[in-house]
Amino acid sequence: MQTFLSNLSDLWEVVLAALVFGAGLPAIFAYGVRCRAAVDSGASGTTRQLNQALSALCFAVVMIAAVVGVVFIARGFLADRLGIHLLGA
Repeated sequence: MQTFLSNLSDLWEVVLAALVFGAGLPAIFAYGVRCRAAVDSGASGTTRQLNQALSALCFAVVMIAAVVGVVFIARGFLADRLGIHLLGA
């Protein structure tokens, strides 16, 4: 019973990661595309500037997450071969 409860308590971490990386990043990217489309369709004034800023922010978040993911996967290689210790390697 203790093993079951331990596994159940760790399940929320897996569910949270799946929601963030499995659905969250594509949703952020889609929102960025939507904001960029509003800029390209002829928005003007404050609306245009706000949509440009939001689209840039969304794309930056997705790019940072992608780079951190690649570095996380390659952290062992970077530590062994190059002596660069990142993300707890």
